[in-house]
Amino acid sequence: MSVRAVEEAALDWVWAHRDDFALGDDALAADGQVNRTWKPLGELTQVCASVSRCTPPGDPLHTRVSELLDFAWRQTRQGELFLLMQSLEPFATYPLEVYAAFASAGLRHPGYEASAAVVARTRGWRLTEQYPTRRLGVLEAERRSGLRPHGAVSPALDRTWLGGLPEPWTFERAAGYALTHVVFHLTDWGRDPRGVPADLADYLLHWLPPWLDTCLDARMYDLSCELLAVAASLPRPPEPAVLADAWQRVAAARSGSGAIPEEGAAQDAAGPDPGPDPYAFTDCYHSTLMAAFAAALTTAATAPPAAVRHAAPRTGLHAGQGAPR
Repeated sequence: MSVRAVEEAALDWVWAHRDDFALGDDALAADGQVNRTWKPLGELTQVCASVSRCTPPGDPLHTRVSELLDFAWRQTRQGELFLLMQSLEPFATYPLEVYAAFASAGLRHPGYEASAAVVARTRGWRLTEQYPTRRLGVLEAERRSGLRPHGAVSPALDRTWLGGLPEPWTFERAAGYALTHVVFHLTDWGRDPRGVPADLADYLLHWLPPWLDTCLDARMYDLSCELLAVAASLPRPPEPAVLADAWQRVAAARSGSGAIPEEGAAQDAAGPDPGPDPYAFTDCYHSTLMAAFAAALTTAATAPPAAVRHAAPRTGLHAGQGAPR
């Protein structure tokens, strides 16, 4: 199966299950589960924004992810819910991180950005204790949302696992997810490979192939897809043979419905007919999104320069709100 076929099947599954990404009444509840409400919606938005950027406008997949972005934006009431979340949890960073994914697709709410800018100028915001990778992500979210980042990228990067160029044998699940997100933040989710410093790029070029092989052997497909996205985001990717073998193994894990499990043996081999969906939404939505994300980046990275025409940013402004700052 080709990389393109994996992307198409994954996005077909996402489209068929789009209602599972919808925000329910618990999205604003004080005891709501953010990881089951805002997190999936934000991940859907970021993947669709990235696929949209590196897929030609005339491509059916570009149309599909544009429709999914419109769906996701409607879930936030065209950005109004971010302003409400700002009042409920002014020092929570996740609303800004989710909003930044929309902003990267040109869907913006100036009222929320103005409110977030006030909070971002406080000492309380700057001094919030966070893991280094999360700190890097918040800095990137501020930049993408039109806010002045509250710190510099370099010191934040130096405190991450990847930034310290650790012994390669210390790689494990948590470190793997941390390093992939460091690369996503540095490259604006694969948009600019030049964001990866030369020493990190060389380190990843050398060690990414064995880490990827290890994850695939362990049937950790979610992390494997994230590592494939990292590979497509580097200034110089690993050897084509390494990536081709990895994609064959990811494709083999795909169910007939297009879903890819986060980990473990595939419950249903891919076939000509979709068949019943073998996985619960929470067991496959992220890995399936990551497969689509990695496939889109891989296809764009190997396409001729003139083959991809980035779409102009869309506007998500409400009537009468004025232009973004």
